Amino acid sequence: MLIDKVKKLAKQYHKDTIQIRRHLHQYPELSFQEKETGRFIAAKLSEYGIDHEHGIAENGVVGLIKGREPDSNVIALRADIDALPIMEANDVEYKSRNDGIMHACGHDVHTSSLLGAARILNELKSEFEGTVKLIFQPAEEKLPGGASIMIKEGVLENPNPRTILGQHVHPPLEVGKVGLKPGLFMASADEIYVTIKGKGGHGALPQDCIDPILISAHMITALQQIVSRRANPSIPSVLTFGKINSVGGATNIIPDEVKIIGTFRTFDEEWRFEAHQIMKNMAKQLVKSMGGECDFRIEVGYPFLHNDISLTLRTKQAAIDYLGKENVVDLPVRLSAEDFAFYSQEMPACFYRLGTGNVSRGISSPVHTTTFDVDEDCLEIGPGLMAWMAIQELKV
Repeated sequence: MLIDKVKKLAKQYHKDTIQIRRHLHQYPELSFQEKETGRFIAAKLSEYGIDHEHGIAENGVVGLIKGREPDSNVIALRADIDALPIMEANDVEYKSRNDGIMHACGHDVHTSSLLGAARILNELKSEFEGTVKLIFQPAEEKLPGGASIMIKEGVLENPNPRTILGQHVHPPLEVGKVGLKPGLFMASADEIYVTIKGKGGHGALPQDCIDPILISAHMITALQQIVSRRANPSIPSVLTFGKINSVGGATNIIPDEVKIIGTFRTFDEEWRFEAHQIMKNMAKQLVKSMGGECDFRIEVGYPFLHNDISLTLRTKQAAIDYLGKENVVDLPVRLSAEDFAFYSQEMPACFYRLGTGNVSRGISSPVHTTTFDVDEDCLEIGPGLMAWMAIQELKV
């Protein structure tokens, strides 16, 4: 059976896939700087005999695997390739050699899994009909998101995929499991940059000052009512301010200026932009009423991620066939964000989660932490599962 051939090849290539992942983990590169990563991916595709193009969105790589009757159907598989500005704390032989940069979000796993899946699919291309487009995408971690740039540069054209699948590591899931969520899955994400200007002076003479720290505290507190009192309760939303810095200031000095940054996330585009305007108006009016000045800038980021229901249910069944029903779980809505959402706004898409945790071995750290790691058994499951999902989707 074809599924047995996929599993056999995933097992056969497992050690190679681990070595690919470890190489990528040792040499991570930040968003929009993935030059060597792109070259490495292109070299691997050349080694496998897979036609590809390198240089889309500067460092992106796109490959094509053509089965029988290649024009009969086209689907896409996507992996992101960039890393994060985090200093790795793991004591492992494949620890990052690029100081202050780490694959702390599993993009090394995503890339090696897609390379493994590509190798399997290329080996079996005489046994399926259609074409698989491989998208190795840069800059998922930084606005405007590599997905948006690749789409503008035509990654979804020539040939045009009908559907797209993407995979992401998920430490809370034990290795061997996979999770899916049809419909709304992940939130939009916008960045907020605020500057509040006042009038500094001696901390013992506040009557002679316009205190931007006090104004900032009032503004942050007031803006929380946008989610708690203005948002429709049926639309999950979150407003978080993650950093506040004064320009100057000390125990006895009121500064002239305060800078604040944060994020706003939700699942409804109309409400998203309505909330932007409410925030700006409320902040500026409140700050003005307290004697200060306010510059309130919102950098529009990723849209919400919608998993096409029919595609996701098909993908779920493929996962059940490959892993067993007991290893396929339903996931809740998440207020985290992913630039894979740009693809989901253009075409039927499914973004699923690959279990990478192993509590018994101490592998449980969340993504975006200095101790994040994966159980490398996921590097047999991930490539095989993705290859099988692709083969099944080409039948539709």
